[in-house]
Amino acid sequence: MNLTAWVSAALVAFGAASGPAIDAAPIPDDVRARQIQDLRFGLFVCWSFSTFSGQEWTPTHDKDPAFFRATGCDTDQWCAAAKDAGMGYILFLSKHHDGFCLWDTATTDKNVTNSPLGIDVLAALRASCDLHGLKLALYFSEGDWNWPGAVDGKGRSGGTNPEAKKAQLEELCTQYGPIEFFWMDHAVGTGGLDHAETVAWVHRFQPDCFVGFNHGEPAGRLCLRERGTPGPLGDPEASKYNKDAERDYSGYLVAEFTYPILPPHEGGAQWFYSLPEHDALCLPAEAIHADYVGAVRHGNIFSLDAGPNYEGRLRDIDVKTLREVGALIRAGEHGAGGGK
Repeated sequence: MNLTAWVSAALVAFGAASGPAIDAAPIPDDVRARQIQDLRFGLFVCWSFSTFSGQEWTPTHDKDPAFFRATGCDTDQWCAAAKDAGMGYILFLSKHHDGFCLWDTATTDKNVTNSPLGIDVLAALRASCDLHGLKLALYFSEGDWNWPGAVDGKGRSGGTNPEAKKAQLEELCTQYGPIEFFWMDHAVGTGGLDHAETVAWVHRFQPDCFVGFNHGEPAGRLCLRERGTPGPLGDPEASKYNKDAERDYSGYLVAEFTYPILPPHEGGAQWFYSLPEHDALCLPAEAIHADYVGAVRHGNIFSLDAGPNYEGRLRDIDVKTLREVGALIRAGEHGAGGGK
């Protein structure tokens, strides 16, 4: 995104963040659940320190914002690719376990506006989503390896700082317009604010926002199936990490599943951009389309992950594959008499 485009995006983002006001009366659960189901298919964008470390998890103690060495940020390309694929939303990684925030937060200096890139990526993405007619959802790591008591780089050890967690969620809920849902990652703990309290805090600012947790104490209305599959709500076989919750918890209204577009490989990350030598690796469009069909059949939503590269762009093979998936979706709709 060039400077002129960035300024325009920032202005649009400011308007999106400051209005319209969120309705005081929540949307009824059945109506809101249908709205979430109607999102169907989205692009999960993972971009952070791990893009540059070549690891899925990136210890943070020796890293300042300059470790995020992105030379560009093309949020319009992400959104255009999502639209080509027939997607309805972007699910964006706002903060991973390393605590590096992809928005202009007041809670820590470890954020993207202090990196060489120097822009509020979430604000730019909000503007691009609005421009391309996409909804916005957010991934958020509950714990943070920068918080008191954390063991850097270790699971279940994200430290405790409930006030910081609340402050970060408040910023995300009040400065970036409507958030369709939060994808809460419990891998390094709750951060000291349990799941029921976390849902209540988000609903204080955005009562219509669905909240889900990939494992841990079940709470919220959204069932998350990290590396899961399509399936009816309540089917534990569709979940990898949330089997007990999906079977036993009665509060879920919609199920989401997600996995990376990058297939398993040796070395490098999979949820994030891996390494240049893996730039030709990608799941086939036909397999992705089959899971899209399953998601629609079961009323799930399907978040397909793709990681922007060092230049802040999706790989060419990702863009090509997403375009092919979109063509398959449109062909299927046309064949069923639902094409436009």
